Amino acid sequence: MEKHSMKAYAKVNLGLDVVKRLPNGYHQVKMIMQTVGIYDELTFEKAESGITITTDSGELPTDKNNLIYKAAELIREKYGIREGVRIHLQKNIPIAAGMAGGSTDAAATMKGMNMLFELGATSGELMEEAVKIGADVPYCIMGGTALAEGIGEKLTALPPVPKIFFLVAKPDISVSTKYVYEHLDAAGIVHHPDIDGMVEAIRAGSVPGILERMENVLEAVTIPAHPMIDTIKKRMLELGAEGSLMSGSGPTVFGVFIKKESAESAYEQMKKDGLAKQLFVAEPV
Repeated sequence: MEKHSMKAYAKVNLGLDVVKRLPNGYHQVKMIMQTVGIYDELTFEKAESGITITTDSGELPTDKNNLIYKAAELIREKYGIREGVRIHLQKNIPIAAGMAGGSTDAAATMKGMNMLFELGATSGELMEEAVKIGADVPYCIMGGTALAEGIGEKLTALPPVPKIFFLVAKPDISVSTKYVYEHLDAAGIVHHPDIDGMVEAIRAGSVPGILERMENVLEAVTIPAHPMIDTIKKRMLELGAEGSLMSGSGPTVFGVFIKKESAESAYEQMKKDGLAKQLFVAEPV
């Protein structure tokens, strides 16, 4: 194969809990991950040597600081690939938004290289390597609905969530995941989200059960620093969302709607409000 294209899907967190801070500085988490139909597109072509990245985004590095580069380098070293690769990224997922944009591009790179060079690696084998790049990357290889534990790398696949629609809003601010976790008092969290209950609700196909357990402990850090996030959450509820939550460490907010028309109507109103730089209506994938 000389050329291959991949879609790299974004994620939201239907629930996010931090259990404790670990001695190595990482945090033990417990969260529900959900792939949504917002995606970047990556194209892979064989080259004589090296790793070359191009992109339509002016905000991203195209050198070793890009997770795509790290993923391609990892696969080349692991499988002894001598040929080079050219990778073009069409960026649609908001950047630094709590939607795993960088992680999902890295995951798609690992899968794309596997196809391009006909390596025959299984998803499980790729996921084992993926944790070397980042905690979210194994999940992005797997996709769908999942319980993530440990530092995010221990994954349990769950049944697909019932048919719902997301209105996803990224305000014109960027949030550092590092900053959020450094300022989180993990030991001081009094109330923890009911992640086990949400797992049961997902298994039972209960939308009300999912909605009433949607919580994210990182909001306690990100919202005081960026009150706009809370403004967007409240506005989504006013516009008919059944529930609204910040994804990951933020600043992206999503609202859950039962009907697509309701999500689209809220999209049009949010657009007029000008609260978000980027807006999407998306379904679970």
